[in-house]
Amino acid sequence: MVDATPLKRTPLYDVHVALGAKIVPFAGFEMPVQYPTGITAEHKAVREKAGLFDVSHMGEFVVRGPQAVEFVNHVTTNDVAALAPGQAQYSTILREDGTIVDDCLVYRSADRVLMVVNGSNIDKDFAHISRFVGDFNVTLEDISDKIALLALQGPDAARILQKHTDTDLSRIKYYEFTPGKVAGVDKVCISRTGYTGEDGFELYFPGEHAKKIWNALTASGEVTPTGLGARDSLRLEMGMALYGNDLDDTTTPLEASLGWLVKMKKGDFVGRDALAKQKERGLERKLVGFTTAERSFPRHGYPVFAAGKPSGEVRSGTMSPTLGIPIGTAYVPPGSAAEGAALEIEIRGKRIPATVQKMPFYKKGSRL
Repeated sequence: MVDATPLKRTPLYDVHVALGAKIVPFAGFEMPVQYPTGITAEHKAVREKAGLFDVSHMGEFVVRGPQAVEFVNHVTTNDVAALAPGQAQYSTILREDGTIVDDCLVYRSADRVLMVVNGSNIDKDFAHISRFVGDFNVTLEDISDKIALLALQGPDAARILQKHTDTDLSRIKYYEFTPGKVAGVDKVCISRTGYTGEDGFELYFPGEHAKKIWNALTASGEVTPTGLGARDSLRLEMGMALYGNDLDDTTTPLEASLGWLVKMKKGDFVGRDALAKQKERGLERKLVGFTTAERSFPRHGYPVFAAGKPSGEVRSGTMSPTLGIPIGTAYVPPGSAAEGAALEIEIRGKRIPATVQKMPFYKKGSRL
């Protein structure tokens, strides 16, 4: 049955069309996958200078109340209580059985906690965490439709953004944020975060200001408009997970090599008991990165073999624009997860030798 739900558009849809972007359905939105410059050129711009992404499809939930920190600590795996106001963290949201509902960012302010989730999971995530609101003195609000989000990424990002704000960007450390004025727009959340491995900022603000800020940041010609295609290749070079590929509702953070996001000592949280049991009995599979010596493109869904036996499929795969080699991710048994272990990827009916490689694949990002 075809889903007849109309696709949403970000406040910058008309801008992308005017720029000649190729528009594709993504996470329930009509989004730019690339501009006439092409994915490789956009990828290179972010690695070498600066690119600007419209990621306004992402979801934002605001938690307020005396127990806001305790609530978000309960529905996520990282330790929100360890954050000072003005700090952010990467985390996961789990079901009781330890599987991943979504990955997310958590921002702690003095008077609230903001959760940023994947656009395709907004309704699912909100329904899931709403189940636990009654146990805490908090309110939970979905403000996704009100907020625009731009990501300015690349080694030149700070220099370029500094021209448009009075906020001293050098005082914002990685995974810190502050309210400030950008391009004359007040109360922009300026966050030194990103999904590329390069230095950069993510800017949250009311959607009606999206065109003003986009136009200001791109006016000089120093910033390359960048689409979802380059966003995917950039994040994969860094070994950063994508929900729906590397993570899904069958995987746990321990299997997905995200154990560092799980703070078992912080106290109880949703999924904790299941992860403790999984740790005790040992993992049956683990997410790894791989490369191949041949030039074949390891696409999502291609069969993977470890020790000659089927081991699921390629979760993410591309030809790395920076490194010029095929790279990908797959779940394999622990005995085949060590760096240098041999795998095989079936491409068009032929098994291609592959080798497990420690991620990130690209190790020279300006954020490393």
